Formats: sequence, C-alpha cells, structure tokens
Amino acid sequence: MQLEINAQPRVLQGTGASRRLRRAGKTPGIVYGGNEPAVAIELDHNELFQQLRKEAFHASILMLNLEGKKQRVLLRTFNMHPFRREVQHIDFQRISADEKIVMKVPLHFINQEVSAAVKVGGAKITHVLTEIGVKCLPDALPEFIDVDLSGIEVGRSVHAEHLQLPAGVELASRENPVVVTVAVPRGADEEAAPAAEAAPAAAPAAKPAEKPEEKKK
Repeated sequence: MQLEINAQPRVLQGTGASRRLRRAGKTPGIVYGGNEPAVAIELDHNELFQQLRKEAFHASILMLNLEGKKQRVLLRTFNMHPFRREVQHIDFQRISADEKIVMKVPLHFINQEVSAAVKVGGAKITHVLTEIGVKCLPDALPEFIDVDLSGIEVGRSVHAEHLQLPAGVELASRENPVVVTVAVPRGADEEAAPAAEAAPAAAPAAKPAEKPEEKKK
C-alpha cells in the first residue's frame, strides 16, 4: 500500500512567514525535480509527524497529494527542532518511472536467534550497518532488505556484496562495507567449559603438627 501525504501550495515565504506557519500547526516544505519547477508547499504538522514515525515513509515511493494533483515523490531531507518534537522543514523529490533513483533502505536482520554461532558457539552478532544505499527504477525499490543470519559462522563477516538483493536492484556504491560481524566475547570459552574441568583439584590433607621436643633440664 502506497503511503500518501497531503499538501497545499505555500504563498508566503521567508523566515517570518515560516515561523507563523509553524505556530499555526503547519510545516513548510518544497517539492522539486521531474522536469518541473520547484513548488513551495505547506503540510499539516501532526499528520506529517505521524508519517515520519513509519519506517516505510523514509524508504518508499510516496504519493504527494497537492490540491488534488497526485505525484510520486521521495522524501529527501527534513529538519527537526533541536529540542522540540517539531518538524521545521521538509523536502520531497519528484520521480520518473523510467529514471533510476538512489535511496537508502533499512536492513532487517532475521534468524539470528536460530544461528548455531549464537546457540552453540556463544557468539555475539554485531550489526555494523542498519541501512544500505541501492540504485534501481522506482517500481523496483524495496521497503527493506532481509539479512539472513541463520547460517553465519563464528569469525565470519557479512559484507554488502553478500546481501541478497531483489531483481532489478543494485548497490549504489562500489564499496563493500561490513554489514555484520560475528565473534565470541572474550572469556566466553572459559565460562562454557565443563564445571568439572573448571573446579580446582582438592588440596591434600594436612599432616598433624609434630610436637616440639622437650628441652633437657
């Protein structure tokens, strides 16, 4: 299901106008790209804030409803207030169906709990990355990419090139960063050793103390 967001054209612009807009419960923004001129827009802050809490809103094709005219866009950037739960500005980019886009999509790590490296080897799995940049046509953009950890081995790493990408999707960068590492924490080997081996050997029984010889009178 495609996420939809409503907007209206923004007539007044500038710092003062944006400040008044925010006080009225609106968020200023802009939509650009797609061989059309950029358009200043305003959005209902509460609706926008709730949408921003959804993972898919950050890595999906969105439908921007601008005065009844719907257009497919991507969320590009947004600015938050330093300490208030307030979206101060947001940017959307129009897309074309036949032009590839570059986006960062979330990584979902699955089957970690059934991995032999964790269950038997006592290893700790570290998620180095939580998202990855991909390049594809808009209709091929995945909401997320699964990283299956069921067969991962101790001492091994998962790199970007090991990810199973959907058809029509490629990595956006030629770099091959580490996504996951697997290692046994220091001291885990000793803790896992059998109790019998870990227990110290019993100390030999102490000999009775010898009585000192009596001094000759």
